[in-house]
Amino acid sequence: MISSRLNGITSFIVMDVLEKAHEMENQGVNIIHLEVGEPDFDTPKCVKEAAIKAYESGCTHYTHSLGMLELREAISRYYMDTYGVSVNPDQIIICSGTSPAMLLAFAVLLEKGDEVIISNPHYSCYPNFIKFLEGVPVKVPVYEEDGFQLRPEMIRSKLSSKTRAIFLNSPSNPTGNLLSEERMREIVQLGKLIISDEIYHGLVYEGKEHCILEFTENAFVLNGFSKLFAMTGLRIGYLIAPKPYIRPMQKLQQNFFISANSEVQKSAIAALQCAGPDVARMKEVYNQRRKYMISRLKQMGFKIPVEPTGAFYVFVNARHLSTDSYDLAFDILEQAHVGVAPGIDFGENGEGYLRFSYANSLENIAEGMDRLERYLKNRDT
Repeated sequence: MISSRLNGITSFIVMDVLEKAHEMENQGVNIIHLEVGEPDFDTPKCVKEAAIKAYESGCTHYTHSLGMLELREAISRYYMDTYGVSVNPDQIIICSGTSPAMLLAFAVLLEKGDEVIISNPHYSCYPNFIKFLEGVPVKVPVYEEDGFQLRPEMIRSKLSSKTRAIFLNSPSNPTGNLLSEERMREIVQLGKLIISDEIYHGLVYEGKEHCILEFTENAFVLNGFSKLFAMTGLRIGYLIAPKPYIRPMQKLQQNFFISANSEVQKSAIAALQCAGPDVARMKEVYNQRRKYMISRLKQMGFKIPVEPTGAFYVFVNARHLSTDSYDLAFDILEQAHVGVAPGIDFGENGEGYLRFSYANSLENIAEGMDRLERYLKNRDT
């Protein structure tokens, strides 16, 4: 018998698309992957060398459950240098990616029936984390003409005695848009705890991203090394939290995960200390791809009222093609051999949209756009 706590837990549809694409590739079909949000760049050399050195020097044992002090101090310096905010290293927990960090945060915050406000659309997995801990995701719609930004007045209308936190994600997955400084300040003034997923920080090509800690200390910050430093497979992230929550989460970390990988923690230190030039080069290329993809999609008739300026996604309205984004995404995969993510994966308000990732080479993106253009012309004939 399957545990009832899994009731209502949905699949991660983009993974269904990817796995179908892999099946087709195994049959000899060439697929252009624009569905997955994973950097295609190699991990910076200094990061790999640090991991190898750590391994060869015997750094293969448990660390402190909060993570190596050297890494937490490096993160603290990074926040001062980047955002001008002071973060005590004792308020940082190093995790094996941001997903375990999210699990720790929700586990320490939620009682059964507690509510967490999230945007709609949103990253696919947010509601499942909340529901697994017996919380209730309360969805606030966001709209393309507004750059998919949360509207403080709409959040206010959803607040209740059960509201435990407001969840932010900027730059956003799936939209690639940023939340403005003004709106962040207004949301903080609502007086609720904030959980801010900042995993795409650093990948901003116009404007500036802001850390929630610039505006309040009553916040949890989720961040990591996967996206900015192209370290997805190394599984290293961290959680910054108010001091009273650290010891309870540390006990969960000790029981569930013990500690993050020791040699990978060493590589994360190297990322912060020496991978800046690699990140700058990657950002320049991402921006070239972003501009190219937006231009091609507009030429094909997709309307993008507010162009995304962060992460590596373009979220476009495809309702003129179909109101069933799931079927449309799989039809594009099977007919055009291009993998895209259906909007329904990101919530009800994402239905009718498609998410395109430009975490692929410009050559492959160009081929993918060519295939999509032919697909659209064939639909019209």
